[in-house]
Amino acid sequence: MSKLFSPYTLGNLALKNRTVMAPMTRSRAINNTPNELVAEYYGQRAGAGFIITEGTSPSPNGVGYPRIPGIWNKAQIEGWKLVTEAVHKNDGKIFVQVMHTGRVTHPDNLPEGAEALAPSAVKLETTKLWVDAKGSSVEVPVAKVMTKEDVQHAINEHIQAAKNAIEAGFDGVEIHGANGYLVKQFLSPVTNKRTDEYGGSIENRSRFLLDVAKGIIEAIGKDKVGVRLSPYGVHNEMPHYPEADATYDHVSKKLNELGIVYLHLVDHSSIGAPAVPESIVKTIRNNFKGNLILSGNYNKERAEAVLESGDADLVAFGRPFLGNPDLVERLKNNLPLNQLRFDLFYTAAAEGYTDYQVYQNAVLAQ
Repeated sequence: MSKLFSPYTLGNLALKNRTVMAPMTRSRAINNTPNELVAEYYGQRAGAGFIITEGTSPSPNGVGYPRIPGIWNKAQIEGWKLVTEAVHKNDGKIFVQVMHTGRVTHPDNLPEGAEALAPSAVKLETTKLWVDAKGSSVEVPVAKVMTKEDVQHAINEHIQAAKNAIEAGFDGVEIHGANGYLVKQFLSPVTNKRTDEYGGSIENRSRFLLDVAKGIIEAIGKDKVGVRLSPYGVHNEMPHYPEADATYDHVSKKLNELGIVYLHLVDHSSIGAPAVPESIVKTIRNNFKGNLILSGNYNKERAEAVLESGDADLVAFGRPFLGNPDLVERLKNNLPLNQLRFDLFYTAAAEGYTDYQVYQNAVLAQ
């Protein structure tokens, strides 16, 4: 009996299988607000046992890229209701990924009145960001250093975003602590040079994530909270550092004490990052008694193997879900996958987004 396609209980959620649709930026939220096109996209992919949305900003200050969704205002909540209804109608389960990009933004990508904020003034040296208004990728200015008040305000924005998510019909939220965004900027001594209680020691650098997690748990319940981490991820100029293993050892213990429903570990070695050593995965697995999701270039065979070994409870697939709305059926029946159209990943239209065909229709079209 395949574990990948067997039902699973995640906290209070009954999942129809153990496949997870990983969070993937798609840039279709015009004015940072989800719409019917976004709802169609997620509804098409509700064959997944569990969906985690693309990164969604809790704040006008956290919008790193053009057309990424937010969840800080009423229009966005109403837009997300279309999405959660489409997924639930197809018997799917869905968490929103709350993603504040911190220093990884450009002023022209931010809503009016917002500002780029970061734990410390550490410039992105080589990263360039696309700006719709300029029609090109541009250099990233140094973000403003967060005051204590800014830090508390950002924590409160995450908590309010979680409340908004429940109002929008989500089954819970995933805190994005990976990929070089705000939470990871606090975790890393490369980007966190603070001398207050949010910087310096491992305990202090972990405080922002843990304060966010505690606040969200108090607001919506621990069974509705997950966290994504990328211990060895180098995305957005986040080089490895000697204390990394000790940092994630500490964080995983503390998140276990808080009782969140899952940890989501991502390995970006398939796109150039250092591989996550088995030793740190085992350390986290031993420390964290909740559900563990592994993500990182998995195919059916690798997914089955890691589930059989007990090293993970669920497996997340990224790009395969992007191009195959019926991915679970294709994997189950060993059917070929659609070719991805990379040039359409981040455009604003339905093309390359909701027009990927399910297998039967693709065969008929041929």
